[in-house]
Amino acid sequence: MLAHTLPIATLMSGVALLLIGNGLLGTLVAVRGNDAGFTDAFLGLLGSGYFAGYLVGSLLARPFIQRVGHIRAFAFFAVGIAGVALLHGLFLSPFVWVALRVLAGAAIVALYMLIESWLNDQTPQALRGRIFAIYMVVNQLSLAAAQQLLRFDSADGLALFMASALFVCLAVMPVTSTRLTQPTPHRAASYPLMRIVRDIPVAAAGAFFTGTALGAFWSMGPVYAARAGAGEQWVPLFMSAGILGGALLQWPLGVLSDRIDRRKALAIAAALATVSALPLLVPGLGQGVAVVAIALFGGFGFAIYPMAVAHLVDHLPADNIVAGSSAVLLLHGIGAAIGPMAVGLAMGWIGSSALPLYLVLVHALLALVAWTAARRQPDEILEHAHFVPMMRTSATVLEIMPTPEHPAKPAAQDAAAPTPRPGEA
Repeated sequence: MLAHTLPIATLMSGVALLLIGNGLLGTLVAVRGNDAGFTDAFLGLLGSGYFAGYLVGSLLARPFIQRVGHIRAFAFFAVGIAGVALLHGLFLSPFVWVALRVLAGAAIVALYMLIESWLNDQTPQALRGRIFAIYMVVNQLSLAAAQQLLRFDSADGLALFMASALFVCLAVMPVTSTRLTQPTPHRAASYPLMRIVRDIPVAAAGAFFTGTALGAFWSMGPVYAARAGAGEQWVPLFMSAGILGGALLQWPLGVLSDRIDRRKALAIAAALATVSALPLLVPGLGQGVAVVAIALFGGFGFAIYPMAVAHLVDHLPADNIVAGSSAVLLLHGIGAAIGPMAVGLAMGWIGSSALPLYLVLVHALLALVAWTAARRQPDEILEHAHFVPMMRTSATVLEIMPTPEHPAKPAAQDAAAPTPRPGEA
């Protein structure tokens, strides 16, 4: 194990630095825009623009990577994000910021593709589970740590934007100095999205609804926390609690979903996420209660997307798993692009309580859909898979994702780019 993990340590360290910088920027943009008096609709549009850029980057990054190679492409996109961070600090304009968020979303998904194709190429079949787990932990801890950087300075200055750019630039150093061979280009097969919606509707609904909810959490959560009246130091605590809660509860919920009808487990998780978000509707809620509430919401809410993927895998032959999961990822991304704008518009009408209200309604609806489907007919699975804790990154990570019954297989190689067709924000 050690012999295989040490060579990819440079990639993992690059991921950590990249996500600290980009995670800081995402929260900082929301807080600074709120302080600057951006309308709620524009604050939502900033989040939707980022996730829309994510989808656009999934489509357009492939030919560029193919043309210039992985190392130069990584440097190109990382410097692009660093430049975007600095431009946020120089130009305080909602219209400019929306364009910058689209660029940031496109660049970060390209960087995810690059890293994940490297990991897929370098990971032996027997170690995929461990490497995938390490990669997910690095993602979660880096994003949680990024929030704490908000404690070191005010969002109204340039220092935090500069810090974001610095971390992203530092990420270039370990990746461009790696001695690992660059991945062999390949293409993953596509899978009809509407076939999943028709044949595996709970997987499709789980991916879409959790996309809308988590897109809203990432984009409008800092705004909700900043308006709670507890000062800017409350924002990093609120966001970190949600992220770490999502990391801690995925595994026990996944074990539950492996033992009962997965649709019922998904309904239970959605119902518990609904209940967890309810206290956030109470005005003047104490910080301690709010931290527990958002941590529990993150724990239940973050588990829904991997449950949806596991439910999908239950119904697909091995050769279609990556392509089918990519299609579900696309649904998740479409939802993530819709959620922030929807919450931003609602905040303009009813105030910051629109975020928890939205989270409650979305998860209650998802719980109803999943439970009704489970009661209506038995789940006729093709072959039972195991839940794998995961976060949404790019479709390429699905090639690394291990499943005991369906071991990951190298994709067929051709002259195409090293990323599969995009799936889910």
